[in-house]
Amino acid sequence: MTAPATGPVRRRLTVRGTVQGVGFRPHVHRLAAGLSLAGFVGNTGDGVLIEVEGPADGVHRFCALLAEQPPPLATVTGIDGVDLAATGEKGPFTIRSTERAPGRTQLPPDTATCADCLRELADPGDRRHRHPFATCTHCGPRFTIATGMPYDRAATTMAGFPMCPACAREYADPSDRRFHAQPVACPDCGPRLALTPAEGLGVRPARDAEALATARALLAAGRIVAVKGVGGYHLACDATDARAVATLRDRKERGGKAFAVMCADLPTAERFAVVTDAERAALTSARRPIVLLRRRTPPHGPRLADQVCPGSPHVGVMLPYTPVHTLLFGLPGDPPGPRVLVMTSGNRSGEPIVTDDAEALTRLAGLADAWLAHDRPIAAFCDDSLLRVRPDGTEQVLRRSRGYVPRPLRLPVPVRPTLAVGGDLKNVLCLGEGEHAWFGPHIGDMDELATLEAAERAERHLARLTGVTPRLVAADRHPGYRSTRRARGRALQLGLRAPVFVQHHHAHIASAMAGHGLDGSTPVIGVAFDGTGYGDDGTVWGGEILLADYTGYGRFAHLAPAPLPGGDAGVANPCRVALARLWAAGLPWAPEVPSVTACSDTERAVLRRQLERQVACVPTSGMGRLFDAVSSLAGLCHRAGYEAQAAMELEAAALEAAGDDTAAYPFGFRAAPPPHAVRGPAVRRQPLDARFRAGGWQIDPAPMLAALLHDQARGLPAPVLAARFHRGVARAVTEICRRARAVTGLATVALTGGVFVNALLEEECTALLARDGFTVLRHGEVPAGDGGLALGQLMVAGTANNHETE
Repeated sequence: MTAPATGPVRRRLTVRGTVQGVGFRPHVHRLAAGLSLAGFVGNTGDGVLIEVEGPADGVHRFCALLAEQPPPLATVTGIDGVDLAATGEKGPFTIRSTERAPGRTQLPPDTATCADCLRELADPGDRRHRHPFATCTHCGPRFTIATGMPYDRAATTMAGFPMCPACAREYADPSDRRFHAQPVACPDCGPRLALTPAEGLGVRPARDAEALATARALLAAGRIVAVKGVGGYHLACDATDARAVATLRDRKERGGKAFAVMCADLPTAERFAVVTDAERAALTSARRPIVLLRRRTPPHGPRLADQVCPGSPHVGVMLPYTPVHTLLFGLPGDPPGPRVLVMTSGNRSGEPIVTDDAEALTRLAGLADAWLAHDRPIAAFCDDSLLRVRPDGTEQVLRRSRGYVPRPLRLPVPVRPTLAVGGDLKNVLCLGEGEHAWFGPHIGDMDELATLEAAERAERHLARLTGVTPRLVAADRHPGYRSTRRARGRALQLGLRAPVFVQHHHAHIASAMAGHGLDGSTPVIGVAFDGTGYGDDGTVWGGEILLADYTGYGRFAHLAPAPLPGGDAGVANPCRVALARLWAAGLPWAPEVPSVTACSDTERAVLRRQLERQVACVPTSGMGRLFDAVSSLAGLCHRAGYEAQAAMELEAAALEAAGDDTAAYPFGFRAAPPPHAVRGPAVRRQPLDARFRAGGWQIDPAPMLAALLHDQARGLPAPVLAARFHRGVARAVTEICRRARAVTGLATVALTGGVFVNALLEEECTALLARDGFTVLRHGEVPAGDGGLALGQLMVAGTANNHETE
């Protein structure tokens, strides 16, 4: 047996993952120095390169600690090691400058201010006392200031702020927590705050501490202040001031859509909202998302203005995540100000969030009374993320943006370099290559030229950071989508004949599968419920049960279609959608039905002629439209001022239902007519096994509608009607999944699409399916709605040879 070596050994390690901008090199330096090892560490285009030399037991201990104890913000996805010949190097261990070589590493998301920086912020004896840009290697902006990779100060928007001697010493000291913290700054070297009042406000411009104090006073006086954050501007006002909130709602043309609020601290949030342990953990995490919380009735503290979230049992709450936010609420000794602020995106309806200071003064003119800005440029816009916490403690991300982007998702199967452009609502793009995918930030609805331009900027920025050069472009199959038209242009720029077109609900199911790490070797029963998706037959789909994997799908069942008067424009009138559903079901428009009384005699006459002559009536199987119809039939929402308003009010009503009532409205099941082909993007995909082409069922809502009208005539309240409808849908889903399992043997069900943002429906479906022996896939970090669509497009387009092109 050979005796173990007693001399020095040398080992080279390449660390991949989120390892730049997180204090990884000083962490490595401390580990090596603590073990008296020689060598070096440096950033490269592929991650972090380490060479370490010393006694064998010390090197082995170093390698173990490196894997077991990474820095708080680091995510290590791989460590490759190779033994080298010892050089006799004695030390000290050094940190090398960055190698500007091609490759790919991963940049961390923007992160909330850490506890150490908050302590300094509040310490009168610290040189960063009240400094609005206190940060270190454990916190602060990353994605929104990065202009390229590798991540060094020269490749950030901090490049224009030379460090003062004190900051330079901290930056160069491996024992300091600000060692190579690229955003490091102090009051002597910037950035600087400035407050600009609107003309005629009677307030003078101010800088730094005076700017903050003035902004706080304006908020306390009921004014609206545009506040520049890390990823764009917010519009802020006192959330307890009814007049201020109403003014903001009116100026922004918000309709009845809820505002999010920012609370000074967790105890403040707990005074008006119920906060579970899991929700508390989400609120205080480094990501600092908006978390949907159940409102207290009555509140234990200041009452939110009714216009913050009218008619909703929930309120979206976040905590401060930058020093500017913390100082805006004030430190001990400051004059009292609001403890809860409305914090809504700084934009006009339909436009992307504002990031540029000059644009903010023009685009937010008439919305804000003053602008609290700073002179650090924003390289990439990034709106706030939104999530809810389920009763079992798991999180469902509803909007994936700040705090998550650009953290990659590990894919279950490798994909070719692909750009997926998403859909037209809640647009988010996705780049993928190999075993990783990167979402861009939330962009919004593709209704304006400014939003299309924002999508192009987001793509360019994400491509610079990830190094992905797409060879495929994936898009929704809808011929009228603006995102699809953008995809055609990008495909031509890349020398491609056309994008890969992916059916909308197939993409939703593929997104759910990828989020759960399924490799696609076995299809799933995909329950894809939303309002609108372009179907294979040219109609509007949205109540789909598909048998699907990444390479193809079969339509096993769907909600029976009904006419949608006016097409997409008709969505704003749930009362008309309701009458069209009654007409399709052969049910009368009785005068006592709320949807009937919501329409004038003339409106009903025109609508009847439309339906009878099928003029401007697109058939739709959208489950979202059925929720709209039932909301109106229950007397809740007849005219929608924003997307999904009717469905959200229906869910809110159902949550009010109490007592022993467990009834569910019945749905029928019938054979579907054979599909017919339509003109449009040709479909060339690998077919599923023949047994997965079985099915052809329609879910008939007529029995449900008849039962609901009967209960309404008996005087049952809207919450009971809403709850029975939700239970009925869940039971219908379970029954159709049973039928699919009986034919195919499949027992995994993916619940996906925007309708499953509805917490009540998702919980009810999950409980019934699990009780019946199904494995249920629910969305987590990837949104169930169209914000997760791009991942599904990426998986379908980027795997195998299943292209769908013109």
